[in-house]
Order: sequence, then structure tokens, then C-alpha cells
Amino acid sequence: MTFSYLIYKLFASNYILHNIKLYKVILFTTFHTTIKMAKSKIAISVDNSLLKLVDSKVDGSVIRSRSQAIEYFMKKGLQGQSVNVAVLLIKGEHQENALEDVKGIPLIRQQINFFANHGINQLYVVTQHTKHMNQLLEEISISKINAEIAEKQAKGNAEALASIKDKVKNSFIVMSGDTYNNFDLLKMIKKHTDSDKLATMGLMTREKASSYGTAIMDGDLIIDFQEKPKHSSTNIVNAGIYVFKPEIFELFNDVASLEKDLFPKLARMKQLVGYFTYGEYVHVGD
Repeated sequence: MTFSYLIYKLFASNYILHNIKLYKVILFTTFHTTIKMAKSKIAISVDNSLLKLVDSKVDGSVIRSRSQAIEYFMKKGLQGQSVNVAVLLIKGEHQENALEDVKGIPLIRQQINFFANHGINQLYVVTQHTKHMNQLLEEISISKINAEIAEKQAKGNAEALASIKDKVKNSFIVMSGDTYNNFDLLKMIKKHTDSDKLATMGLMTREKASSYGTAIMDGDLIIDFQEKPKHSSTNIVNAGIYVFKPEIFELFNDVASLEKDLFPKLARMKQLVGYFTYGEYVHVGD
């Protein structure tokens, strides 16, 4: 993505250009650093019609100049597109699995490291109170990222996830607490952002698909999803990791399970994108 295109997306995502002659306009734009508040000058080329749109945002009070307008909307746009929150859904009976070693390290620590290595800085662990709670607390206390436990008695994992809906403002990651995944999460996030759908599901292939949720694809879209069917016509299965827009919670009425209720609904709505992780996967407890 070029810098000029990013400016275009931020200022004119709904602005359609029809046969407009392009003019090369050099903009000297200022940016703040977080420590010394120093300004750096950069030169970019943008379309003249877009420049007029930028100038229309200068109101003389809140936004006082062209460079301030570009800086303001770039920050706003980039913050809106960032994904830095993850949620681990751990059933109370699976807490013991979360503490099992995977490659010599407790699963939950592996999961936290995975998130930290891909830019996640806030983790919510949604679970129920059990005798293993102190061990979980000890693990997250040494976390590389900010992590907290949210206790929620719930009928299903969708209901458990809904307990943190007020804590997320942008797209966020959700992962099943009994799975170990290791792949390029940033590419999955980019897929989610580019598709502009409500949800993106991590996928993989398995010969025996009946032990997993299965996905029927049409291009990148998942058009049908079944949770652990007795007979499956596909070997494409759910990898237990997802990216959601915060608007996903608007569909949570009468939804208890992500796999049984939400994903089939999203597939029917053509709002569920599939992303093949092509990485390591372990379902702990098998």
C-alpha cells in the first residue's frame, strides 16, 4: 500500500473518482514523535481532488491546517485498523489443559507468547473459577503483555465472549483455550482487514474432518459451516482462531455457541471469510 493510497483511504473511503485529471501536489506533512514532539517533513504526491477534500476538513478551530488534518485522520484511521486485543476462551474443565506443557512450556504461556510476537498488547482470558485458578493467575502474572482474567459462568463460548464486549473497540482476536497455533497472525489480520467482513476464521485441512467444525468454501468465503458433522464432504476444518469486528456482538441474540450458532449464521450472511493458517496446530487434550 502506497502512502498516497493510505491517505486516500483515510479521507475518501466513500469518495468515488470519475475521470478526474490527476495533479501532482507536494505536501509537506508534519508528524509528532512521542517523546520530543519533533516534526519531520515528508513529500507525497496526491490527486488534486483528494487535496480539496483534505482542505475541506480544515475548520480553523479543531483542525487548523492541511498538515494537521492529514496527521489527525491518519492517526484516527490507523488506530481504527489496528488489532491489538486478543481473547482466550478457556472452559473451566479445560484449565488443566491450558497448564499442560507444549514443547516444554505451558500451553497458556505459548499462547501468550504467540500473541505478543504478533503485536497484541492486551489479553482477556475468559473462564470459570476452578481449583486451577491460582496457577492461571501465576502464568499471566509473568506475561509479556497486559493480561487479565474475566470469570464468567456461561452456557456456551459465545455467551462467555459477550462478557468482554464493552472492552473492545476495534477488531480483535479470539482463540480457543485448548489449542496451540503457531503461524503468521499478521497475515490473517491483513486478510480480515482487506475483506471487510464481520469475521475471519483460521482454517486447516484434516483427513478425519468429523472431529472438527467443517467449512464449505466459495472462493475466500465460508458459505456453510457445520460443527463436528457425522459425515463431511470437505476436509477443510476450523483451526480454533478468529478475527472479529466489534459489530459481531450485534448478532449474539439467541447465540450460545460460536460453532453451533454464530458461524452458521455468518456463513448464511456471507460475512465469514476463511484464512488457511499453514502453521503448527495442536489440540491439547486429544
